[in-house]
Amino acid sequence: MLKRTCTCGELTKSDVGREVALNGWVDAYRDFGGLVFIDLRDRFGITQVVFEPSAGAELQARARDLRAEFVVGVRGTVAERLPGKHNPNLATGEIELRAAELVVFNESVTPPFEIQGPEPNEELRLTYRYLDLRRPSVQRVFLLRHRMLQSMRNSMSDMGFVEVETPMLGRSTPEGARDFLVPSRVHAGRFYALPQSPQLYKQILMVAGYDRYFQIARCFRDEDLRANRQPEFTQLDVEMSFVEDEDVIATMERLVVALAKEFTGEELNLPLPRYAYHDVVERYGSDRPDLRYDLELKDLADLAAASEFQVFRQAIETGKRVRGFRVPGAGAKLSRKDLDQLTEFAGSLGAKGLVWLRVEESTFAGPAAKFLPAPLQTQFRERFAAAQGDLLLIVADSQAVTNQVLSALRARVAADLKLYDPSKFHYSWIIRFPLLAWDAEEGRYAAEHHPFTMPLPEDLHLLDSDPAKVRAQAYDLVINGEEAGGGTIRCHDPVVQAKIFSLLGLTPEQAEEKFGFLLGALRHGAPPHGGIALGFDRWVMLYAGLENIRDCIAFPKTARGTDLMTGAPGTVDARQMRELKLRSLES
Repeated sequence: MLKRTCTCGELTKSDVGREVALNGWVDAYRDFGGLVFIDLRDRFGITQVVFEPSAGAELQARARDLRAEFVVGVRGTVAERLPGKHNPNLATGEIELRAAELVVFNESVTPPFEIQGPEPNEELRLTYRYLDLRRPSVQRVFLLRHRMLQSMRNSMSDMGFVEVETPMLGRSTPEGARDFLVPSRVHAGRFYALPQSPQLYKQILMVAGYDRYFQIARCFRDEDLRANRQPEFTQLDVEMSFVEDEDVIATMERLVVALAKEFTGEELNLPLPRYAYHDVVERYGSDRPDLRYDLELKDLADLAAASEFQVFRQAIETGKRVRGFRVPGAGAKLSRKDLDQLTEFAGSLGAKGLVWLRVEESTFAGPAAKFLPAPLQTQFRERFAAAQGDLLLIVADSQAVTNQVLSALRARVAADLKLYDPSKFHYSWIIRFPLLAWDAEEGRYAAEHHPFTMPLPEDLHLLDSDPAKVRAQAYDLVINGEEAGGGTIRCHDPVVQAKIFSLLGLTPEQAEEKFGFLLGALRHGAPPHGGIALGFDRWVMLYAGLENIRDCIAFPKTARGTDLMTGAPGTVDARQMRELKLRSLES
């Protein structure tokens, strides 16, 4: 074997005269009759190789048989490129390798797309993922991912955290999402569950006295997929003993500062901004608002009730909301076609309509303007602090619909009108979440985060009288409108934990059956503890400037949860099914 002595990205003018050997893939091929050139590529870079007549006719003939993606080894002498032939776009652009020996390790069929060409469609990329992963732009993402993982590990270790691995095969427990289940061959009819998170195990580690735990954890959730969600994902999982919420937040801020400085060059000022859940939902329609731009929502209930516009009046009379936001200068920038598209977009999210008003010098323009008398228009201007040329976007519907539609419109308009610098990052904490949310379909409360969250001390008494008003010791880290992490202070008191289980509709017997091992641990001296999980894939997606989380996962699933490269999920043979005491679909 012709083993490399250096990589394809490290040779420079200072190496001229050296005899070296390179290994890699043929990236490009050029035959000029007397000279044959190839660009040799590995993950470190590209080096131009030239096969000259002086190297012999046999070597040139073999070089002419090379094609894209052949895997080869080349030995030769480093030489400076001829004047005018330097390539400033390559780190190796001042030199070339004059070949004396060639070994073809493996040939390649014609690839379905060029490795250095235009980006192929996603289906093709994922079907031939082994080729897609060769593309330098993709490799840069995974090198960034590697560096971020190492940085996180080092930072956590430096802060006194201990890395402990937790099981991949555990018990199915109701934590919010559907579990992926694994049938047991030995225990017929019983199932393991892949972890949605290491939540219960890390709490038990605190009971066991490990004080500060972390893990780069693989997690699995059988959920419907979207651009920022995969069925299997990676998170930085953290737990700490003898802490309150501010202790966890302050510790994580040290990590955020370190990562931001290393990977974006930004020096963050601490503490990061903190916003209460109810405040941001009212102001931005979302508990993970993108705060790189403003576009704050305004409540229009009093003005809507005084208008002649039936859509507004009916909304108020039926207990619904009328809310909207101002887009500075957009009145002149968005055409009627653009506004019709925004209206369709709002409808796709559940709105029955979208009211838009262009702010002109002395009046409003728009289909609903005629229903707003001049004095009311003046009040609208004042409420929005609107000026000539602005655009007002308003939705009348339920709290949930106005939240969903206006927050999505806010993000779309900001992106379309380039109201922020996409290379910048805004970090903030959202705190004081509700502990519980009423599930009308189930006729009971559901946990807003998970069922092991401790209420705020001042709200504990409300568990008996008004559970919906109980606020949790919960906190989310939000970066550019993405939930980059979320955590809570845990319920270490078994009495409070039992009360929360009861509100969630679990009898003491059911709670013991599902969570007996946790409740047993809490009865054996549990310290106050809390933690957080940072969505590592989302963090890589943000720092790499990607729009889809699939692009920072080596072997991702499609939006339908399939692996186009391997064909997973697939069938298994009848013998395996019999061993697991399961029936096949065919039977």
